[in-house]
Parts: sequence; C-alpha cells; structure tokens
Amino acid sequence: MSTEKIKVRTEKGQTMEVVVFSKHANGIQVVLGEGIHSVKCELTPTRNGLAYAGSIMGREIIYERSRDQVSADIDKLNPALRKSRPR
Repeated sequence: MSTEKIKVRTEKGQTMEVVVFSKHANGIQVVLGEGIHSVKCELTPTRNGLAYAGSIMGREIIYERSRDQVSADIDKLNPALRKSRPR
C-alpha cells in the first residue's frame, strides 16, 4: 500500500509535501514530519470552497484544490464508495 502525498503552500509561499492521513470532501487530515516529530493537521474547506486551509503550530498551510476536485480525486481512487448498497 502506497502513501498518498500532497503539496501544500505555507504562509511565506514555500511548498512542502505532506502525507495524507485521511481524505474526505469536508476535511483532509495530513501529517507533517516523520517519527516522533510528526504532527497532525486538519485542513478544512475555505468559505468559497476553492482551497483547504489549516493551522499548525501557529502557521497556516493551504492546499490549493477545490472541494469538487478533491471529491473527484476520492471517486477516482475508489469508485465503489459512491455506489449505494441494497438494504
């Protein structure tokens, strides 16, 4: 199983690659760092839905993909999640 990584932008315009812990349309949990120095961060959609933003240790990070694009990525990775099951 491979780990999914995404690129986020910091306040100062630098980009960094972080590991995705969980990904949903209404929020993305990412892990920064490795080992005992790792820190989790919750990225939530912005008001206009064009990006995801979160704060970690007083610094803001931004994932510049819209909510619709993230939903499409999730559907592409596992289309079985969208299908309803008979009850």
